[in-house]
Amino acid sequence: MARCCGALKTQGLLDALEEGGYDAAFGGARRDEERSRAKERVFSMRDEFGQWDPKNQRPELWNIYNGRIHEGESVRVFPISNWTEMDVWLYIKEEGIPIVPLYFAKERPMIERGEMLIPYYEENRDQLLEGEEPTMVMSRFRTLGCSPCTGAVRSSASNMDEIVIEAAAARRSERETRIIDHGANSMEDKKKEGYF
Repeated sequence: MARCCGALKTQGLLDALEEGGYDAAFGGARRDEERSRAKERVFSMRDEFGQWDPKNQRPELWNIYNGRIHEGESVRVFPISNWTEMDVWLYIKEEGIPIVPLYFAKERPMIERGEMLIPYYEENRDQLLEGEEPTMVMSRFRTLGCSPCTGAVRSSASNMDEIVIEAAAARRSERETRIIDHGANSMEDKKKEGYF
């Protein structure tokens, strides 16, 4: 799984920034999602290799942002950094923004591995561990990433109002379902390698 995120997300982003000569990239990461993202700034500096150093970030006092960069550096800008999952869902609901059906609950084939619900796809039958069998589970996705790395949650929230209610009751980050975040290579390590 680390290979797909490295190739599709980290290296893809670094290649695009270099090829386009871009100084900045905008993203939707939020501080409440994950511990290392709590250290992120709204204007988050990356060195000439696209790497993040949490100890070398500029202060952001009174919402004053310093976007000055040196040759080869870039900045990641996270305008909704201070939003919560609830803020996002309320905004989507208020603005009537269409969302993909994976966010709505329905019965889906899942592999139950400990607390994780991992989507099962017939073409990926080799993802089954010994003794595992996929089962149909009423579930939805709180967050979406690449399919081998994103888990689901048990849920019956099949419309926007139910998702908002579920988000209001949530006490844990939606990132807990990102399978890639539970491996040896932490999110902070991935960000130091250039991950968004």
